[in-house]
Amino acid sequence: MPDTILIVDDDPVQRRLLQGQVTRMGYDALVASTGREALDLVVPGGSQKQRAPKVSAIFLDLVMPELDGIAVLAALRERGLSIPVIVQTAQGGIETVVGAMRAGAFDFVVKPVSPERLKVSLSNALKVGALEGELKRIRKSAEGSLTFSDIIAASPAMRRVLKMGEKAAASQIPVLIEGESGVGKELIARAIQGSSSRRARPFITVNCGALPENLVESILFGHEKGAFTGAADKHIGKFVEADGGTLFLDEIGELPTDIQVKLLRAIQEGEIDPIGARRPVRVDIRLISATNRDLGAEVEAGHFREDLYYRLNVLPITVPPLRERREDIPLLLRHFMARFAAEENRPQLRAITKQAEAALCAFDWPGNIRQLENAVFRAVVLAEGDTLTLEEFPQIAAQIDGFEIAQSLPLQPSSPEIAAPPLQPVESYNEDESAAVEPGHATAVGLLELVSEEGQVRPVNEIEAEAIRFAIGFYHGRMSEVARRLGIGRSTLYRKLREYDLDPAMIDNIGERD
Repeated sequence: MPDTILIVDDDPVQRRLLQGQVTRMGYDALVASTGREALDLVVPGGSQKQRAPKVSAIFLDLVMPELDGIAVLAALRERGLSIPVIVQTAQGGIETVVGAMRAGAFDFVVKPVSPERLKVSLSNALKVGALEGELKRIRKSAEGSLTFSDIIAASPAMRRVLKMGEKAAASQIPVLIEGESGVGKELIARAIQGSSSRRARPFITVNCGALPENLVESILFGHEKGAFTGAADKHIGKFVEADGGTLFLDEIGELPTDIQVKLLRAIQEGEIDPIGARRPVRVDIRLISATNRDLGAEVEAGHFREDLYYRLNVLPITVPPLRERREDIPLLLRHFMARFAAEENRPQLRAITKQAEAALCAFDWPGNIRQLENAVFRAVVLAEGDTLTLEEFPQIAAQIDGFEIAQSLPLQPSSPEIAAPPLQPVESYNEDESAAVEPGHATAVGLLELVSEEGQVRPVNEIEAEAIRFAIGFYHGRMSEVARRLGIGRSTLYRKLREYDLDPAMIDNIGERD
């Protein structure tokens, strides 16, 4: 789930160099040879038939034919895209730098850029980009301009919800949003408001389950000064606050029965009776309500008024729990990781292991998105490396069969049909390095034991030595491939062979086959 970096350069050699550097840093690389091609990849509604993955940052050459870097920056700004852009050019004059920064560039580098400089620039850009994205969502939510395009959803179930919400936004029909706690009912309500004709008007939220029973009527409908003991001032109430806009009544199933009667009249007549007022007050509101209860069952049990239920349940929208839309989990993981890594000043934390992601996708999440958000927040705070692992989610892993932290973890090849060769001494390597491993001639992959027979975690040097020994067997003694896959240099690999006494007499012979 790494970030995607778009590399835009008309020089194919430079594109390949940058692509290699970006990939080695753990990011996904996307390339474009022209400014027009880059815009088609990142601008919604572009001409590309196959949409590109969401781009987290852009590495942009300033000097290109037809559409140069400054023109691309201007086009991005014109379309309201806040993707951080790092510009590069062979001309590093002060006027060029100032012009690029004024056009909206986040950073500026001169060709050829060193890997260290590129890494720092990308980390900073991704950190700022994550914060800006979150601030943009918060700002749009506060301004009532949040739309369905701002909601993270890829599953068919959520796509149906968003489609229904878009239809609701086009009218003034009362909406009842149903779903378990934590599924994002208020987010759907805000998107309906932000996509409707009332987007510039107030959006007032009331959590009916948190209202003191003796103050519910006053909070909702208001009161006049002196209407009851302690009413020292006039209070207009939530209905009047929402006049002209949208009133969102969350957990409406918690309302007392006597208040349900007054709410029904307010919906039917479009007017309310503040406590102590001489005459009713007209209000113009769009009502959206939400509940985590089965209101139909509550009606049958006599806990909720049937006439009010039919007034509210004109257009029901049911938001599925997270366990029924698991396709959304990787996207939500990416979103929360970027957000919390930026908030906690951990810009280097950009990835999660496949095993951890698989465990999170397999979990049922009884607390839904809210629980997932808190789990990722905790993991980001506790993580010591630059990648989230299963160890950062112990409570989740403990509840899923096959994902215990202390188990031995198999190192499996990328293709499930081909097993790795068994561990063997260096002397028995096949001298034909191009020979393929055939399923019929290979046994199961060896297990990398993380826990000793005494029940204690093994020392790092023992685990590393076993990993190197396994990699040599896996790649048939091709030391260049072994070093590359382990992420170390060949000289470092040879040094570790000697350090861990992994048959150093064979090092030279092995090296000859590279």
